[in-house]
Amino acid sequence: MTATKRYFVTGIDTDSGKSVVSAALAQKLQADYWKPVQAGFPTDSETVRSLIDESLTVHREGIILQLPMSPHAAAKAEHLTIRRDQIILPKTDNTLIIEGAGGLMVPLNDHDFVIDLADDFDAEVILVSRNYLGSINHTLLSIAYLQARGFRIAGIIFNDETNTESESFILNHSQLPCLGRIPKLDQVTPESIASLANKIDIS
Repeated sequence: MTATKRYFVTGIDTDSGKSVVSAALAQKLQADYWKPVQAGFPTDSETVRSLIDESLTVHREGIILQLPMSPHAAAKAEHLTIRRDQIILPKTDNTLIIEGAGGLMVPLNDHDFVIDLADDFDAEVILVSRNYLGSINHTLLSIAYLQARGFRIAGIIFNDETNTESESFILNHSQLPCLGRIPKLDQVTPESIASLANKIDIS
C-alpha cells in the first residue's frame, strides 16, 4: 500500500499567502487540508473550506488558540503549553496539505518551532515566497535552514506581483524547482483558486 503523500506549506513570513497556496494545492491534487495549530479567528480552515470543492475534506484543527499571535504566546495567554506530541495527524488515505502557522521559525513553545511539525508528520516542505523588498534574503535564509536541518523541500511557490529578477536569483542559487506563481489577486474566490490550481506544477 502506498504511503499517504503529505506536503507542509510554510512561508518566509506570516503574510506570505499560505492559505491561498494551500487551497490551490488541495484543489489541484484533490487533497485533504489540515491546520495543526490555529491562532485567532476566522480560522484558516474556514477560509480554505470556502475556496475549494465541497467534496474535499477539511480536517478539524489540531489546536485552536483564541488570540492572533505566535502560537507560543497565544498559548501562554491561555495558560497552556503546546507539546508536539499532542498534535495528532488526522487519519486519511488521501494526499494531505498541512498548513503551518506564520513563518517556518515561529515558535510553538520555548523549544520547538512550527517547521518541526513537518518532520513529525514526514511531510515534504513547500515554501511560499512573497515578492517584496528583502524577500531574496528571507527566502534564501529559510531554504538554508531547511537544508541544514535535512528537511525535504518539494519546491517554491512565488506569491504577489512577479519579480523576475528576484525569482530567477532565488531559483538559480537554491537549485529548487518553482512549483508555481500566484499573481496578486483583487479577489480570492473559488473560481480564482481553480484557475491557480491548474497552473501549479506538482503531482
